[in-house]
Amino acid sequence: MEFGPRLSCEAIELKLIHPFRLSTGVSTTRTAHWLRLENDQGWGEGTIPPYYNIKAEDMWSFWEEKSASKDPFPDSLEDIPGWVGQDGPAPARAALDLALYDRIGKQSKLPLYKLLQLSRPKPFATAFTIAIAEPDVMAQMAADHPEFPIIKLKLGSEDDISRVAAVRNARPDVRLFVDANAGWSPDEAVKLVDELIPLQIELIEQPVPLDDIEGLGFVQAHTKIPVVADESLRTLADLEALAEAGVRGINLKLMKLGGITPTLEVLRKGRELGFKIMLGCMTETSLGVSAMAHLTSRADWFDLDAPLLIANDPFEGICYNQARASLPDRPGIGVGKRDNPSPI
Repeated sequence: MEFGPRLSCEAIELKLIHPFRLSTGVSTTRTAHWLRLENDQGWGEGTIPPYYNIKAEDMWSFWEEKSASKDPFPDSLEDIPGWVGQDGPAPARAALDLALYDRIGKQSKLPLYKLLQLSRPKPFATAFTIAIAEPDVMAQMAADHPEFPIIKLKLGSEDDISRVAAVRNARPDVRLFVDANAGWSPDEAVKLVDELIPLQIELIEQPVPLDDIEGLGFVQAHTKIPVVADESLRTLADLEALAEAGVRGINLKLMKLGGITPTLEVLRKGRELGFKIMLGCMTETSLGVSAMAHLTSRADWFDLDAPLLIANDPFEGICYNQARASLPDRPGIGVGKRDNPSPI
């Protein structure tokens, strides 16, 4: 899809290796949007799950408007926020923001982390996500992947405790993250967290609905296990409210925050406020996940496994060697196109 001479976009249907069930529903595919600056000067990705209620047409309208701009693409990092603006949907802004960073990195012959004056990302262990299924199925998936030292379990089912217990029994060695995707009430969350304590979970992600920041604080006040805000964190104002509520962790995602620029702003402010930081992703390709991986020197937890869950990732960039993920040292985001997309 051409938005004029300056921007083009290709919608890509991502096929998931396993059906992905969350508290919000089941998916077997997701749509990614690959944004390209003219002459392939820079690439970006705008991908968001359906439960965020963002229409593809609204993203296209934003890119069409930006493609009509007479202003030249920015040549300095400081000019990217002004060029992108604040008006479009977050994943649309993220795609453009990433593409502009990628362009400047390629022009400067610098990888993104150097462009941002960050430390070189070291190989890191990412969580491996297991979606909601029957307890024995989730346990088998955990047992089938002994190479992953961290597993993140999607919860919000009719019997979450049996699912976590089955996985813990199958993998007594593993570090367990749990993510309810806003599937519990505050009172229900407190009760379930008490029952989860013997199963040795490391963190609890988004236990209550996204607009209930007080509820997140209520859950945190009843447990020493870090509560991590995900869907509840989309702006700096949300961050301040989460800090006031006493929440201890935040999950940053490029697609919900609007790209590298706002993500770094939230990350830096989050550190000042004492939050522990998780870097996460949507069901994205290696393009978006590689961009986020450039920030790993600044975070505590990593949930950057989306390319491992996709059967037809069209890009190559971030590399997975069993449990360890690493980045090639290439200019910009460092991503190329696969000739024959296939499972990693």
